[in-house]
Amino acid sequence: MENKEAAGPTAGTTGSDVFGAPCWISLMARDLESAQRFYGAVLGWEFRPGGLGDAFSVALVNGSSVAGIGALAPALQVAVAWTPYFAVADADVTAARIRERSGTVAVGPLSLGDGRGALAADRDGAVFGIWEGQLLSQWDAWRRQAPAWLRLWTRNAFDAAIFYGEVLDWACERPGCCEVAYEDQEVVLRSAGHVMARLNSGAVEVAPDPARRPRWQVHFPVADVKACVRAALELGGTAVPHSPTPGQGQATLRDPDGGLFTVVPHTSGR
Repeated sequence: MENKEAAGPTAGTTGSDVFGAPCWISLMARDLESAQRFYGAVLGWEFRPGGLGDAFSVALVNGSSVAGIGALAPALQVAVAWTPYFAVADADVTAARIRERSGTVAVGPLSLGDGRGALAADRDGAVFGIWEGQLLSQWDAWRRQAPAWLRLWTRNAFDAAIFYGEVLDWACERPGCCEVAYEDQEVVLRSAGHVMARLNSGAVEVAPDPARRPRWQVHFPVADVKACVRAALELGGTAVPHSPTPGQGQATLRDPDGGLFTVVPHTSGR
């Protein structure tokens, strides 16, 4: 969560209320202004400053927050990637669970704005974040409208569901937990009945193509997929051929820094 507004400024909803649910996505880019130009042209986003300084901004669609973009410190040699964050009641407890189950906690938990966050990876190397504290002020609308949604492309969806279920309290006895079901050969995660993520098997850990390795794949619904592809190519992005993404009429793209994301038609659902 990049800032007090992106992470939840005055919102009543916290990680304790919707624990286990995806609650935000962010990108750490090589250059913030270049990333804003690219995503503004491709996805029609507008931007406002974040609450952690000039190196952070929040992407908006029709005035509503969609995602955060931050600038990587020049000394950090890490891959540019879109990262989902999951709401948790206690970041320290969740970080300990990740380590106990052979996952990795790379950064944190750290205090950021009105909450605490950490960056981690599951047993197969898919990177994700956790967030304890205030969420988006329009959290219910964000969950319902899904300006971005997730698909985990992993080695084995059942193993991954067990890992995340134990770490994030999916399908537990507590009121408000996320529901998990197996439908059409994939694991489906719901929060209050809304589809928030899908888990699919078949990724290869040692695949030379990053698009085929275990990863959380971020989807952005758009009005015109072909127009997004054209704009991405014109601005130095690339289209990923033969993407493993299920579904028709969508496209997986790589921004100029290598960040992968998928655009899907508004009408395709989640």
